[in-house]
Amino acid sequence: MVKRTVRDVEVEGKKVLVRVDFNVPLDMKTNAITDDSRIRAALPTIKYLVDHKAEVILCSHLGRPDGRIVEKLRMVPVAQRLSQLINLPVSTVSNCIGAEAEKAVGNLKDGDILLLENLRFHPEEEANDASFAQALAKLADIYVDDAFGTAHRAHASTVGVAKYLPAVTGFLMEKELRALSSILTDPEHPFGALLGGAKVSDKIGLIQNILGKVDMLLIGGGMAATFLRVKGYGVGLSLVEADKQDLARQILETVKQNGASLFLPADVVVADNISDQATGLVVSKAGIPPDKYIVDIGPQTIELFSQQLRQCRTAFWNGPMGVYEIPQFSRGTRALVELLADLKATTIIGGGSTAEIVEEMKLTHRMTHVSTGGGASLKFLEGKSLPGVDVLLDK
Repeated sequence: MVKRTVRDVEVEGKKVLVRVDFNVPLDMKTNAITDDSRIRAALPTIKYLVDHKAEVILCSHLGRPDGRIVEKLRMVPVAQRLSQLINLPVSTVSNCIGAEAEKAVGNLKDGDILLLENLRFHPEEEANDASFAQALAKLADIYVDDAFGTAHRAHASTVGVAKYLPAVTGFLMEKELRALSSILTDPEHPFGALLGGAKVSDKIGLIQNILGKVDMLLIGGGMAATFLRVKGYGVGLSLVEADKQDLARQILETVKQNGASLFLPADVVVADNISDQATGLVVSKAGIPPDKYIVDIGPQTIELFSQQLRQCRTAFWNGPMGVYEIPQFSRGTRALVELLADLKATTIIGGGSTAEIVEEMKLTHRMTHVSTGGGASLKFLEGKSLPGVDVLLDK
């Protein structure tokens, strides 16, 4: 961990601007928060600042208002939920910059918490506009970035502000960087990576960056179709990325050269169409009908992947094994999540939909680390730098 953290700066009596990721899912009808895990993830940093008598100014985006005010995307419900979780009052303001925000900040006392209005009500946020960043920075003495989920975006609140204030990481950012770095620099072996999701193209950078580190690569989900096709199997109507077949061959060859193992589905569940009404049929990888779609891994594959993962001392998982949103096609994913939760190993779960599945199954506490950043965690594991991390002060 080469970046300074909130522990490394004096915060007592200081105004501290904290970029959090409170982009929580909302019920479209009631506007209620359906999953508060992102708010919970920021609590250690907020509590630390309150306990150390800082004046805490939180800022976040919510949804995609595209630079205009959207009433349903105001931060008030988030502030109310945070207040319940931290058992302290959390005040709000109807803008994130300008006279009203400055007045609200001026009224803060040591240990108070203020949540600014949705950053993305301003188009300048995503444009990383310098004057908008300065207006945010004007509110505080110190900047703390605890929003790993937005660290891959060069926005005003993630990159711009750091030019005008001393900038350090919060505890969630620190935890994310430590956990994800550990599997790139010093994983305990055997190290297995379980990858799924729709497309090979989404995972190319990740696969290429971890190929020399893993002992085994297990591939399921829609992306398995491209690998199965390369191995000479018919995959029915399933998506095959024609322009990625040469790359898939190259990956298979590199795995072999590295002395690692690559496992593809031995059997799959297929269906006539991808809908709630569809009925699945288990077939071997050699018996996939030309008029059906692959929608999940089959029972033999669940057992094969489970046997391999049980040998691992480190396991990383990103991407569902099938069309998880449809209950009858979520069995493969669920079975492997339950297995990962029981492993006596370091288990790191990639963010985005992968993290949401673990959260929905209420197994987050049984994993070593569940990332809060989808795009950010993938980019980091591809070996790319994150703009929101690069601007923070080094130790």
